Amino acid sequence: MKNFVFLLAILFIIPYISEAQDTEGCKDHPLFTRFPNFYINECTSNYNELELKMKTRKTEIKEGNLTKIFYKFAGDKEPSPLQIMKNYENAIIKNGGKLVFKSTTTDEGREATFSLTASGKDYWVKLGPFGGTPDECENYSLAVLEMEQMKQEIQANDMFDAIKKDGFIALYINFETGKANIMDDSKTIIDQIVLMLTQNKNLNISIEGHTDNVGTNKLNQTLSENRAKSVMNALTAQGIENSRLSYKGWGSAKPIADNKTEEGKAKNRRVEIVKK
Repeated sequence: MKNFVFLLAILFIIPYISEAQDTEGCKDHPLFTRFPNFYINECTSNYNELELKMKTRKTEIKEGNLTKIFYKFAGDKEPSPLQIMKNYENAIIKNGGKLVFKSTTTDEGREATFSLTASGKDYWVKLGPFGGTPDECENYSLAVLEMEQMKQEIQANDMFDAIKKDGFIALYINFETGKANIMDDSKTIIDQIVLMLTQNKNLNISIEGHTDNVGTNKLNQTLSENRAKSVMNALTAQGIENSRLSYKGWGSAKPIADNKTEEGKAKNRRVEIVKK
């Protein structure tokens, strides 16, 4: 997070100087520094929906923790909407984000859509609309939608019933982005796997990791293996015999949902507990 904000600060290197004051209670989003010489005229922050323009100009509505900030210019020489847009675009892409949609014409409505993952969380960013002329920006808005991570509350007996019935169960264990470190909010799932194995001494399992299709096949294969191994290590650390466990990674080879949507990708990023 610190690196992300630092890079943005470098890109927006012109000092922010303005006699205008931000509206009371409003501040910049932690991920973003405003463009110089703008102040916050209005802001909201709540759980809400956000309509986003996607590729081929179709729109999608997503929901999550939404922060909207409305900036107004208070300097001498107004920047162009394109100048502001390029600064945000460069900063987001340099930090691993993606430009999903951009329009710079007044006919289509000047705005851009970005997707971004930072500190283990997925974000959608809407920049625009822009007020003013094509050459001068009087105001612009920034909307940042923090997606809820895939959460799962499941008990040991439910896991065991699913494994008896289907031979496996898909679990949504949250890991640090691009890594195999298990996030704290998923430790309860590990505890329930331990409880299930403790209560069912004859059950041996294979722990199998799966990813979405972002990245190369080789990287996804390695990541899925490392995450499966991380789960196995977490189980043995709580006393489960290593002889009852094995692990395997499938990368993105076995999707269960459409990788063309963020929701589908989230479902594909899973760990399956398979009965041996």
